[in-house]
Amino acid sequence: MKVNIEREGNTLVAMVEDRVDGTNAGEFQQALEADISENDRIVILDCEGLSYISSAGLRVVLLTARALQKQNSKFAICSLSEQIREVFEISGFDKIIPVHSNRTAAVEALGG
Repeated sequence: MKVNIEREGNTLVAMVEDRVDGTNAGEFQQALEADISENDRIVILDCEGLSYISSAGLRVVLLTARALQKQNSKFAICSLSEQIREVFEISGFDKIIPVHSNRTAAVEALGG
């Protein structure tokens, strides 16, 4: 699992690659917490490179969404593969967190 960060103004894009599961969910959470600052008003989790996410990974996504909501930041997910999108839909996460087809659509929808 690898997380790459890009910033443009008050928008942070976290690109996650490979797998997020019980063996590395803690590392995933630490990476997001370390990179997201209070000044980031828009945070996008770009999942284009994500091949698998377990319930432990979903938990980290939910915790991140809640933390961002508390600091009045907008959060969205983009670029889900069909398999990952299905996981988000079955778990109901697509009802809690906005999901967009790609990064451009996510940035436009959140006003970045």
